[in-house]
Formats: sequence, C-alpha cells, structure tokens
Amino acid sequence: MGLRLRILADYFAQLAPGKIVLWCYLIWYAACVAQHFDAAPALWLNALGIAAVIGCALMLSVTGADGSLPRGWQAARLFMMPFGVSSFSALIKGKGFVLVFPPDAGELMLNAGLCTLFVLAVLGLKRRRRQLWPAGALRDAS
Repeated sequence: MGLRLRILADYFAQLAPGKIVLWCYLIWYAACVAQHFDAAPALWLNALGIAAVIGCALMLSVTGADGSLPRGWQAARLFMMPFGVSSFSALIKGKGFVLVFPPDAGELMLNAGLCTLFVLAVLGLKRRRRQLWPAGALRDAS
C-alpha cells in the first residue's frame, strides 16, 4: 500500500462516529447533486452567497472568549454546510422529495447503498487497525 493510501486509510480508521455521519451526509449530497445537477449559474452563486453570509455568522458564533477562531477543516465545514444545504434544496425543489429522500426507489437505494458501503469500509478499516495495533501496543513500543 502506498504512503498516501496508508495515510488515508489511517484517517478513516480513526474517524469518530460523528465524523462518519458527516461523511455520509457528503456522500448523500454528492450522489443527489450528480443525479439532479443543474448548471444554472444563479443556483450556485446564490449558494455561495448564502455560504458566505451564514459561514461568517457561524464563525462569529464559535469564536472563543479569547478571540480564537476554528481553523482548517472545522472552519471550512462552517462554510461548506450552508453551501450544501442551499444548493441541495434548490436542486431538489419540486422533484417530490420527502425531507431529503428522493421519490425514486432506485435513487434512494443507490444513495443509501453508497452510505452503507462507506460505513462498512470504515468499520473494516477500524477492525484491521485494531488487529494490527492492539490496545496498548503503541504505548508498549515506546
């Protein structure tokens, strides 16, 4: 396994349950965008505008008492989520979705299947990591 692939596998093997859920949201979003893509610039510009306004508000809301702001992916997610919500709602408007679930059973099964495959892959990586490095093995080696 190449170094980059090992780093990626290790990242996914260490994901906390909440982050697994966030990845599933992203997978669901990407699958829906792929199936309902609309190239209208207004849709994407509106989503960017909403992401900027709401993202800034979210950054202000999580600013520490000392003025510290979230960095890296934490900060990026504060902008990515409003972008995703805005563009998702525009893409599915009037298409018969119930909440976030498409009316087409095939599309629903595909989206759910992609998320299920991801979760199973992460669980497999977690299991493999535990087998390779049992609890305390890293501590005992130092």
